[in-house]
Order: sequence, then C-alpha cells, then structure tokens
Amino acid sequence: MYGAPVDLSFKNISSLADAWTEEPNSGLRPLKRNSEMKYPSCSLRLNNNSITDLHDLQQTVSHFLAEPSQLSWLDLSFNNILHIDKILCELRELRVLYLHGNSIFILSEVDRLGVLPHLHTITLHGNVIETNKAYRNRVISALPQLKTMDFSAVTRQERVMAKIWHQSNNRSRSNKLLKS
Repeated sequence: MYGAPVDLSFKNISSLADAWTEEPNSGLRPLKRNSEMKYPSCSLRLNNNSITDLHDLQQTVSHFLAEPSQLSWLDLSFNNILHIDKILCELRELRVLYLHGNSIFILSEVDRLGVLPHLHTITLHGNVIETNKAYRNRVISALPQLKTMDFSAVTRQERVMAKIWHQSNNRSRSNKLLKS
C-alpha cells in the first residue's frame, strides 16, 4: 500500500539537489515516513518551481521514496525544463508524467519516452513543441500506449491518424535519402 504523494511544489527549487533539504507540503492525507525516514509513496510532485534540468532526478527520487523504482506518477509541470531528459527513460514504472508549462522545444525528444512500457498519461501543452502542427500526431505516434494526452482522451481516430502520419513521414524521409 502506498501513501500520499510527496509534494515539493511551490518550493522555489531551481536545482533538484535543492529539494533534498526541503520538507514536503502536507496535504489531505498525512505523509508518513518509514524507519529509514523515507516516504512509502509512488508519486512525486515537483511542479511550480524553477527546475531547469533533471540530472539529479534519480538521486532525488531515491532521497524521498522508500521504493524509488516504483515511482509511477511524476509532476514536473510549470518549471523551466528545456529538454525531455534521457533520465526519465530510467523510470520504468512511470505511468503518469506531467511536463506542461515548461520550455521544451524539440518535439523529437518525445520519442525517448517510447521505452516506458506503462506510460499512459502525459501532458506537454504549454511548451514550445505544442506550436508544431504535427505535435499531437507525433506524440501519439511515439507513445502508442497513451490513453490521455494534455488532459484529453486519445481517441481511436487519433491513433489511426497518428499511424498514417508516421507512415507518410517515414516514407518522405526515405525518399529524401534516396534522392541525395
């Protein structure tokens, strides 16, 4: 049985290492620590801070959670994150990932998250990548197991359109390679 989310939102954290000295916010469900002073939770909220990169993410998860490998819900929304870091791909049990309201600008970085077998919910709206006209097709194509994107259900029709988009995109890439 897992406890309440470990909530480190609105803490003015600019580097993940800064979070280690913070005390989590108390919510409706009280946070309990185990004998190692870690939280029996599978959810971590780091939203509404000033985080720019994720290079200390594994250490931060391990610092707070009793079972860091079981992290399934991560909220990094409303920070200053520029890239979808490869470190997220190490969170094999991740099911929900909130990245909305950041500064992510390279749409192809979403492809990295395709290695997360259980990821079914993602938010990316409010990032520069959202302005790309292929945004939703690209994300659904890269993450075919998604059920929800940007707080909106992924429909069967969107899956079909993303598949067609992916096939035509690969075909045009292949043609360009053949011509060069």
